[in-house]
Amino acid sequence: MKVEELYVMPDDGFTHELQGGMLVSEPLPGFRHGRVMVLVAELLSTHVRKHRLGVVLGGDSGFILARNPDTVRGPDVAFVSKARFDQHGDTIRAFTGAPDLAIEVLSPSNTRSALHGKVADYLAAGTLRVWVVDPEGRTVTVYASLLWPQRLGEDDTLDGGEVVPGFQVRVGELFEL
Repeated sequence: MKVEELYVMPDDGFTHELQGGMLVSEPLPGFRHGRVMVLVAELLSTHVRKHRLGVVLGGDSGFILARNPDTVRGPDVAFVSKARFDQHGDTIRAFTGAPDLAIEVLSPSNTRSALHGKVADYLAAGTLRVWVVDPEGRTVTVYASLLWPQRLGEDDTLDGGEVVPGFQVRVGELFEL
């Protein structure tokens, strides 16, 4: 399947991505997932907008990570730097290229192998950091490479490093009501 075909599919109550030209479907992720996703996006977006660093996207915005065969991923939250956003513009459908930061919030339907595949796709396409937020375990795993992930607990500080300069939050804040 190609990107163009993905965007004309009827809404069937599932979220869809492409991995190597194959359609990947998942059920809607659920209430807690949505709550945590919005909180992460809100905290990150407030910092990004204040410092004019770029744009924060949510709700499975599409990113074309590869062509022929096509891979399109939709992270729960993503950050694209101002320079890259200005270069590509405000595209209507999928953004051509990887986000600078991809954030996946775990949901009950996620399997370890599928998650590993997503992280690998992002990093191979040029994403600088991937955060995997686990509401159940109240942790965040930070990937700059597949080989050396860093797992942060509730009392640790998650920071944006060179990708989102100045951003810091205590991991536990991502799960608070």
